[in-house]
Amino acid sequence: MPKSVYIHIPFCKSKCKYCSFISFATLDLIPAYINSLIQEINTLYKGEKIKTLYLGGGTPSLLDLNYIENIIKIFNFDSEYELTLELNPDDVNYNYLYGLKNLGVNRLSIGSQTFNNKILKFIGRRHDSKSIIKSVEFAKKCDFNNLSLDLIYGLPYQNIKTLKFDLKEFLKLDIQHISTYGLKVENNSYWGNFFDYENYQLKFKDSTVKIPDNDIQAEMYEFINEILSENKFYRYEISNFSKKGFESKHNLNYWNNSEYYGFGIAAHGYINGIRYSNFENFTDYIQNIDKKNFSHKVTKNEKLEEEIFLGFRKTEGINILNFNKKFGLDFLNKYRNTLDKYSDYINQTPTNVSLNLKGVLLSNIILSEFL
Repeated sequence: MPKSVYIHIPFCKSKCKYCSFISFATLDLIPAYINSLIQEINTLYKGEKIKTLYLGGGTPSLLDLNYIENIIKIFNFDSEYELTLELNPDDVNYNYLYGLKNLGVNRLSIGSQTFNNKILKFIGRRHDSKSIIKSVEFAKKCDFNNLSLDLIYGLPYQNIKTLKFDLKEFLKLDIQHISTYGLKVENNSYWGNFFDYENYQLKFKDSTVKIPDNDIQAEMYEFINEILSENKFYRYEISNFSKKGFESKHNLNYWNNSEYYGFGIAAHGYINGIRYSNFENFTDYIQNIDKKNFSHKVTKNEKLEEEIFLGFRKTEGINILNFNKKFGLDFLNKYRNTLDKYSDYINQTPTNVSLNLKGVLLSNIILSEFL
């Protein structure tokens, strides 16, 4: 049975310009949603010990503490559990964080994105750089010692100089984990209505704003790797850097291709070999708590492909011995031609095969040949 749980809290005070996630600004729906969410959890969860629980969104920090308590108390936790809650810097105060700590939350993921106030305003964030610093200070005062901050690169008005400033500010905070995301403008985001994909620019009625293209984003990614590695953060997954011992256990569960519960609107889960997703419409979700919008029994070949795709996201890559045992084949023999073709982009040891930094930048091309 799954030992990890993801719970989607689909509410935000306002939607960021780049955001394509399922979220709503109708906060008056929160009570009805939490009631339905708890019903859904009780239909699937059978009391087994949970190692990781992740409250994501949306903005989970919009929830009153009593709602969070009612969710958390359903679960039976392993003695060394990880319980993460995503929050926005502008929602944070000492009393709220103190309450979260008392409820058992032991890891925070803070949606900081950048320390550039001009960019924060342009992308639709409600907080400023001072709010990020305050949120970290409050968290430390409440004895949180596992803090993750988000960094988006490839934003409008961003370049290597502003990125260097961002990284300097992140490192000043003495945190344990940094998640980095290259900006991708999706069709279903607000910016998707204005984005010129051919020329990488936002074309508004009265202005045009350039966005760093793939080549510039690759330079930024390499720069991020360089600076963070110099400061004792190591990249353990394509987008994630941590100090030793502070890797996200929850996200590693995904990348290890292990099963997990997914609860809430638009949540995805993987149980008993079946991948599923919930309804994305609020009414559909409320009225179909015991049903799924989509479910699919994963075939052995699909599982093999997922193992490769997810395994190569990790810096340690694929454990050859475990792979061979799980699928009854010889990985090195089966994929010898691809491994030889991309030998300059792949690291190989007696036990593991992984992508090096150059390989990460070409991962889509390389993985397509494995799959």
